Amino acid sequence: MAPETLQPRTDSALPEQAMAPQPWRIRSVRPDVASNEVFSWTLYPEPGVEPGPLPTPGQFNMLYLFGVGEVPISVSAITADGGIVHTTRAVGSVTRTMQDLGPGAVVGLRGPFGTAWPVEQARGRDLVLVAGGIGLAPLRPVIHAALERRADFGRVVVCYGARAPGDMIFRDELDAWAARGDFDLRVTVDRATAAWRGDVGVVTQLIDRGGFDRRNTVAMVCGPEVMMRFAAASLERRGLKPEDIYVSMERNMRCAVGFCGHCQIGSQFVCRDGPVFPYPVMEPAFRIREL
Repeated sequence: MAPETLQPRTDSALPEQAMAPQPWRIRSVRPDVASNEVFSWTLYPEPGVEPGPLPTPGQFNMLYLFGVGEVPISVSAITADGGIVHTTRAVGSVTRTMQDLGPGAVVGLRGPFGTAWPVEQARGRDLVLVAGGIGLAPLRPVIHAALERRADFGRVVVCYGARAPGDMIFRDELDAWAARGDFDLRVTVDRATAAWRGDVGVVTQLIDRGGFDRRNTVAMVCGPEVMMRFAAASLERRGLKPEDIYVSMERNMRCAVGFCGHCQIGSQFVCRDGPVFPYPVMEPAFRIREL
């Protein structure tokens, strides 16, 4: 796939804080797995900061640790009083430093950035959400929206796969969702423990159970790219049209505004044109091994 000439963003969609991090304070920290490898911060703006628009489901913010670096982090929830929840896996120098910060610490925030899940376009249709690992975090606001406006959607099916039971995030919410009679939560793990009584295997086997109207369903998929590729193939086998499938790429984003080219895939900049893409836009890239 030949790279195209980089073009700086020239539209007027950038928020005012696009390149200048604003100070936000951590009010609470929640470990999402026992190892604390995955954790959620709830952030509020410091006095005097005029926050930008609240993120819509699927968007991300850039979080800046002064003197350390900056990373893109998905928004996993918005609180009733305007706090923004970011869920992070500690995998690099910046996120491992984030792991050590607690309530009261101040970080820089700029955003929100990126495209959103097509929640409004899914109104009146069945909704299938497929998540792998921490990919459940960017889909969580969609689940919240669907539950808050349950009558706006048809059947809601969530298929979630994790490596092991101990790697599942948002466990208390998973239990609450599973207890609802109007919500179909399906969970599987790659490696079971002795106490696990659920499914074992890949998340695509959960899609194959169907339970949604193939002619009237919108699917949203987030997780490792290989998982998304196979999930999209499973959804197509179930009869969904490719244009009704959306994927979130979230790879290698750095500047968030389409200048650095670090996240470029073909003609697309994940940070500027994504991270949420209609599947037909990304399908050619999924067919290239090790891209």
